[in-house]
Amino acid sequence: MQRIEHIYINGEFVLPHGEEWFDLHNPSTEDVIGQVRLGDALDAQHAIAAAKAAFPGWSRTTLDERIAALQRLHHAVAAREEELLQAIILEYGAPAVRGRWMATYPADVIAQAIDALQAFDFEEQVGMAKVILTPVGVAGLITPWNSNAGFICNKLATALAAGCTAVIKPSEMSALQTQVLLGALHEAGLPPGVFNIVNGRGDVVGEAIARHRDVAKISFTGSSAVGQHLLRTGADTLKRVTLELGGKSPTVVLDDADFPAIMPLVLQAGFLNSGQACIAGTRILVPRSRLAEFEAVAKAGVSRIQSGDPRDPATDIGPMVSQKQWERVQGYIRIGQEEGARLLVGGEGRPQGLHAGWFVQPTIFTDANNRMRIAREEIFGPVLTIIPYEDDAEAIRIANDTDYGLSALVLGKDLERCGSIARQIDSGRVLINTLAHEPRAPFGGFKRSGLGREMGKWGMNAYLEPKTLIA
Repeated sequence: MQRIEHIYINGEFVLPHGEEWFDLHNPSTEDVIGQVRLGDALDAQHAIAAAKAAFPGWSRTTLDERIAALQRLHHAVAAREEELLQAIILEYGAPAVRGRWMATYPADVIAQAIDALQAFDFEEQVGMAKVILTPVGVAGLITPWNSNAGFICNKLATALAAGCTAVIKPSEMSALQTQVLLGALHEAGLPPGVFNIVNGRGDVVGEAIARHRDVAKISFTGSSAVGQHLLRTGADTLKRVTLELGGKSPTVVLDDADFPAIMPLVLQAGFLNSGQACIAGTRILVPRSRLAEFEAVAKAGVSRIQSGDPRDPATDIGPMVSQKQWERVQGYIRIGQEEGARLLVGGEGRPQGLHAGWFVQPTIFTDANNRMRIAREEIFGPVLTIIPYEDDAEAIRIANDTDYGLSALVLGKDLERCGSIARQIDSGRVLINTLAHEPRAPFGGFKRSGLGREMGKWGMNAYLEPKTLIA
């Protein structure tokens, strides 16, 4: 059993003031595999003080100096890929293909931040004025458990590229992954205090970061409820806030679509990251005239999806991250049946043959409407809802009838028609006949899916303030 006892402040591994120990589980077996000692509000204050002290020096570094530092980060993180992969599989239960992506993504986003920095213009002449973009200060970076290392590296690399220093509050449920990553970040040899990591609970360490006057910016990825709380809390000190929150993404299947051809995309979008993804396409909008045909193809597609041991290369869906999350998803499966939706495939309990672990059967409801809770609330598990529609106008209305707007998917043969529908969907990102990701494009959501954008020059701008010089 691994015991993680230190946090990272001012370039050193230190014992936290906090004394609480948090159990780490293998979600595939439910066994306790380790413990992490959690920091407290005093630890957060020490980390913020270190970041504040480091800010003047780091903010004045040259472009070449920051690029060199990020290149060292990239090299160190890339070298830990295999170690990180094993931590992801053990602690999170991501299937092999997803786990590999999660292990390579942290280095990838650092490389992308380097590219964005090299192309970024920090000064612009506007008439007789020169406008310079200056770093906002200390950034508080709060990351979730469903892709912990990737979110840390994305937020940290962008903040550092902009000239900010950082205090990171990772998910305490991902402490093994954080520990691997921290070893790499330390090896990169950045100046003390430029980044600091405090394991701890959100309502303790996260709250201290959100309330502290010396934190100029918050970047948070997680639930909409917590995001709203951080926005209210940060308002007292007028913090700059970037929030990437929940989703209830629509997959709009048009009436000219080839169902067997598109079904892999539909199911991949819906069951992405074992369903534990804010961008998962969990509302599937299908033309009523072809509903029965779609249901038959979907049922056949799910029959080929395998749940189970994430170390098995054939596994498509791994376990939920915790018992609490497993129980939450089971509750929504019961709610769907109580609301009158018809269970097309799946249901309550573990998949056949699995007697331990927080596994959920891949589940699809049909004959649903957009007023049902399973169509309106983020479940964060492998549970999809088919909603029939009559025509394109109704499909667009249903797609937009949601509190969220993070991602969407449109599937059909007529690309001009697909593009027209995509433009009318209220979402930060709309994919057309693909699940591809463009890292240079902005990522973020409308409505309760968040505020601001990450990635590319848009992500960099979120850590900068314009200053006007007139001579």
